[in-house]
Amino acid sequence: MLAVCAMLGIVFSYYWRVFYGLDARGIPPLWPTLFCMGLGMAAGAAVLVLRRVKDFAARGAVCILLCGILFAFANPPLQTPDETEHYLRTYAISMGRFDFDAQRGYPEDVSRLMQAFPGAWVNAHTSAGLGVDPDTDEEQPYDTAGYALKQYGKDGTVQSMADSFTQYLNGESTGADPVTEPISFLILPFLPGALGMALARLFGLGALGCLYAGRLGNLAAYTLLCWLGLRCARRARPAFLCVMLLPMSLYMGASLSYDATLLACYYLMLALLTRPQWDTRTAALYAAACIFANGTKPYLNLLWVVLPLLIARRDWKAKASRPVWAAICAGGSLAITLFVEQYGVLMRHNYGTIARQGGTAVNGGEQLAFILSNPLRYLAVLLGTLYENDGFLGQLGLFGWKDMPIAFLSLTGPLVLLAAALLCTPRTETLGRRRLGGLGVFAVLYGIGAMTAMYITYTPVGMVRIVGLQTRYFLPLWLLLVLGVAALARRVLVPRLTAARAQSLALPLCGGYALLGAVLLFQHYFIGPVYTVYLK
Repeated sequence: MLAVCAMLGIVFSYYWRVFYGLDARGIPPLWPTLFCMGLGMAAGAAVLVLRRVKDFAARGAVCILLCGILFAFANPPLQTPDETEHYLRTYAISMGRFDFDAQRGYPEDVSRLMQAFPGAWVNAHTSAGLGVDPDTDEEQPYDTAGYALKQYGKDGTVQSMADSFTQYLNGESTGADPVTEPISFLILPFLPGALGMALARLFGLGALGCLYAGRLGNLAAYTLLCWLGLRCARRARPAFLCVMLLPMSLYMGASLSYDATLLACYYLMLALLTRPQWDTRTAALYAAACIFANGTKPYLNLLWVVLPLLIARRDWKAKASRPVWAAICAGGSLAITLFVEQYGVLMRHNYGTIARQGGTAVNGGEQLAFILSNPLRYLAVLLGTLYENDGFLGQLGLFGWKDMPIAFLSLTGPLVLLAAALLCTPRTETLGRRRLGGLGVFAVLYGIGAMTAMYITYTPVGMVRIVGLQTRYFLPLWLLLVLGVAALARRVLVPRLTAARAQSLALPLCGGYALLGAVLLFQHYFIGPVYTVYLK
């Protein structure tokens, strides 16, 4: 089976080579061949394992792990949002540095990696100007934004990721200053990636090898937490598997971002809310995930502390009451938030005055006063931002630092979520009005809170749109959206689908879509499409 899948990988690489003209564009033909062979072997391994494993949670975890590995290598180095800072912080922790020193440097190959792969690589290599239409010989403007590969002239050179790999592997340096520790003062969420990097250095790997090892360490943590979420879920399992396997989720889960564990904690907490009854172990697990989420991204995640109150009194079997456990979540969340903030202050050295994020035009107090004095204007800002960004539901295929759009995934992502909702229509999958209604209110408040937080802390005062929002912030809301759509569909349809059949259909649907997402991400970064610029 593995041999057959590997041969299929070679066939696909040949298709890419012919269709995109790899030799003519200077891209090493070995890259797509190796990736497709790995793709085929991963698919073969998944088939072999899934045929022997019957437990839904374990089968889902296998899909998440194998597809996540493909995303870890399909995504070029440092191209996840803020991954440059996350890499440097994770690397420092992997060397046993649990304090923060702005004057402390890194090995020379780390500096070369930063030079070869700048964050937002596509934007950094984007150009605009006037060219000549080869058919009409007339001048026309061009803009290479959104294309990772840019060719200057029909037979000209191509700017590609291959150039950056060559620059790093050949030891080339642009003479830039050595990198030092970033303005990032978190420890806990970077520990899985740091463990992977530490193991990589034990085997003698350099900066690039450490990056991929760190990603795999984060992916292992993401997979473990997702497995736990699938195991704990008692309703709507296809919805959870779908969102966990969304290309955007795996893109973050197989990166060095702290969103890998943060997203998994979101999914775990929502999975616990599908349980008919809560015992002490369930309440304790929810509290642990809630406290961890607040330690990773403080204040906004305080909204999660109220969700245990959605459990009806008759379904509450835990020691101590619901308000007590909500207070435990709130107290623990505030305590870890204050601890992380104070730790970051006490353990930092040589940073001086840290500039406000977003520049001097950003002022949280003035922005809050603007919102309170102009509520209707701010409502227009909220709606306008949603409109300009396709409600963020239409950006499920926007990767990189919002600079690598894959239109197919953006168009089909909502359809896959709809399919997952239809798989949650059996009568046994209902959550009940109390929980579903409470989760709907939570989703609205959380979405508005996330947008408002970015408006206050990152956006210039009075700006007509909110700066810095990304689709990944709303992934838990899309999970809740799927649950809501399933409830509506259950009322208007007469589903004959059983929960067991729905779960068996969810695996090939969501796993296949994740596999396709990895292929398209690799293709757009390394193979094509290529934007050809015809200069004068």
